[in-house]
Amino acid sequence: MDRPPSVFVTQIGRDFECWDDVLKLILRAFAYMDGIIDPPSSAHLLTAERLKDRARQETGFLALEAGRIVGCIFVLERADDFYVGKLAVEPSLQGQGVGRRLMLAAEHLALSRGKCAIELQTRIELSENHAAFSRLGFRETGRTAHTGYDRPTSITMRKVLS
Repeated sequence: MDRPPSVFVTQIGRDFECWDDVLKLILRAFAYMDGIIDPPSSAHLLTAERLKDRARQETGFLALEAGRIVGCIFVLERADDFYVGKLAVEPSLQGQGVGRRLMLAAEHLALSRGKCAIELQTRIELSENHAAFSRLGFRETGRTAHTGYDRPTSITMRKVLS
């Protein structure tokens, strides 16, 4: 697996102001889902202000390459674990280890706070996500149907931390 050597992961600070850049990254990263997943992704409902509000409740990390935002992850701290609310990687860098670096940053934070696991949800239609998360040590724990659907639409995956 090729890895961009210049990618640097950092936690989003309280003084961070470039929410429009994070929003643009998320929209680019999730654009390929249009027409693939049903129901459609809610990424298009995000605004820079909503991301800023989200960062008040969740911990965010950015992946930077030459000062440009190329990835982000937001995790919500729960009683025993962390929940990945959003993970996005620049489409041209997907499969090159950026997402792995972001997940590792979240895992290190979870461990430092005494959490036992990280959990996330991915869409059933995105089989490449299931494979990628499985390679990172996540295992399927359940399937959920969105409101109005009579079939499962999301897969819950969990990684036990040690």
